[in-house]
Amino acid sequence: MTTLKGPGIFLAQFMGSEAPFNDLKSICQWAKSLGYIGVQIPTWDPHYFDVQKAAESKTYADEIKGIVNAAGLEITELASHPIGQLVAVNPAFDVLFDGFAPEAVRNNPKARTEWAVMHLKNAAKASQNLGLNAHATFSGSFLWHTVYPWPQRPAGLVEQGFTELAKRWTPILDTFDANGVDLCYEIHPGEDLHDGETYEMFLDYVNQHKRACLLYDPSHFVLQSLDYLTYIDYYHERIRMFHVKDAEFNPTGKQGVYGGYQSWVKRAGRFRSLGDGQVDFKGIFSKMAAYDYKGWAVLEWECALKHPEDGAREGAIFIKDHIIRVTEKAFDDFAASGADEAANRKILGI
Repeated sequence: MTTLKGPGIFLAQFMGSEAPFNDLKSICQWAKSLGYIGVQIPTWDPHYFDVQKAAESKTYADEIKGIVNAAGLEITELASHPIGQLVAVNPAFDVLFDGFAPEAVRNNPKARTEWAVMHLKNAAKASQNLGLNAHATFSGSFLWHTVYPWPQRPAGLVEQGFTELAKRWTPILDTFDANGVDLCYEIHPGEDLHDGETYEMFLDYVNQHKRACLLYDPSHFVLQSLDYLTYIDYYHERIRMFHVKDAEFNPTGKQGVYGGYQSWVKRAGRFRSLGDGQVDFKGIFSKMAAYDYKGWAVLEWECALKHPEDGAREGAIFIKDHIIRVTEKAFDDFAASGADEAANRKILGI
């Protein structure tokens, strides 16, 4: 068994225009001061990290590693969630998702998709140049607007949607494979890959591609009332990344999973800072240890109530306290009688 690595922190929710959050060097120093030993870097803000440059220049990649290492940290992984979203966008969401893309490709779905695909291919090469073995993203969606089966879905609609999704992602997955990096889909509402059933469907359509892996984030499963512990039993061989994020689901007589169009504060299901929600992290970390998860435990802070800096400070301690240092020996080794074939045969009566 392996003791997983951590605590790490995903920088996306903390980047900003004011110090110490306004450049990679200072935000890394801030993370280190809180007790983190790793940072997960988003790829969509070139002010912090230029993914194309990192793909094309090993020197630049080494400079980025140097900045992070100088702060006493490691890079856990790169992440490109909004970019993955743009690989597959139903026209109903064009306006909402155009903001994720550069101005040059907005109002042009074809150009936007081509840009997103190239960005992800650059992320594969950049990950290789940085010595990383996993990358986080979203799948995008053609079908999310049909998630509830009313009106009735036409025959073949789901199959056609997954066929097109696989067609777009297979070349990207092949690029990640060529660079020795696992592409980890965060299973997430709003994506066509939003639970185990949809993930398994996708695997079928990409011919069980070995790089089509998973980022495990239990918070999204709490909000779906999905058994997030048994999920690990099903998919532990594909889990290559881990976002440590809490959530709570408190249905009322007025709303449940769908949330009634309420704000995050007023939703029955909402994300919380670590320890403030309902996720059984002791159970999760135990399963991760038992299944020999070899990656990082990375805080993703999202909370409708608590200040992010408090969530980050508390999160480092929370993760550190939950990491199980795995044992190298069995607890009953003291009672072992050694190997003796003759004695075994006698015990068995043969």
